[in-house]
Amino acid sequence: MKSDVQLKKEVEQELEWDLSINAAGVGVEVHDRIVTLAGHLSSFAEKLAARRAAQRVEGVKGVVVELDVRVPSHDKRTDEEIAASVRSVLEWTAGLSERAVQVTVESGCVTLSGEVDWGYQMKAAENAVVPLRGVVSVVNQINVRGNASARDIAGEISAALKRHAEDEARHIDVAVSDGTVTLRGKAGSFPERSIICAAAWSAPGVRNVVDQLSIGA
Repeated sequence: MKSDVQLKKEVEQELEWDLSINAAGVGVEVHDRIVTLAGHLSSFAEKLAARRAAQRVEGVKGVVVELDVRVPSHDKRTDEEIAASVRSVLEWTAGLSERAVQVTVESGCVTLSGEVDWGYQMKAAENAVVPLRGVVSVVNQINVRGNASARDIAGEISAALKRHAEDEARHIDVAVSDGTVTLRGKAGSFPERSIICAAAWSAPGVRNVVDQLSIGA
């Protein structure tokens, strides 16, 4: 098992290796394999990239993000400009019309609301907004329609897990209540955890996914 000192060094190296991140703006601390990232970055997309970089390092058990977004002057946009950009990118994304997804912006914080047919559409809306200039954070309040039964949803997810991560599927418990899926158990790594969560989001009728998975062999 890697020591906290070794993990700190490897997380710092991973941050430096990722050219989408200004590693000089990120401080790294590790305690009991839990990584804390602190500092200031220039965009919300960069903040998420820093989190993903830390998660990629083998042996990391969890990541705490205490990073602030400070948009540089050349990237600053008014809330009206940000709202227009968000509306434009959503209109070019299938299933995310103005009628389906509404947008509000306050001090660079984008809030998405409305209703879509599938969970993946809700995530697609969020992912489309994250890299836009001037965005400081994204709050996703989009609801997912659907009346599939808990049994049907659980069955679809279990089948998807076996297709995408068969070994991990045996260690995962799937609970469904009113369209909310709760995942419990162990994933071998953060990438495997992402595969499991993606499989859950792909099932019809899923409105939310609660990730309670731990990382470990």
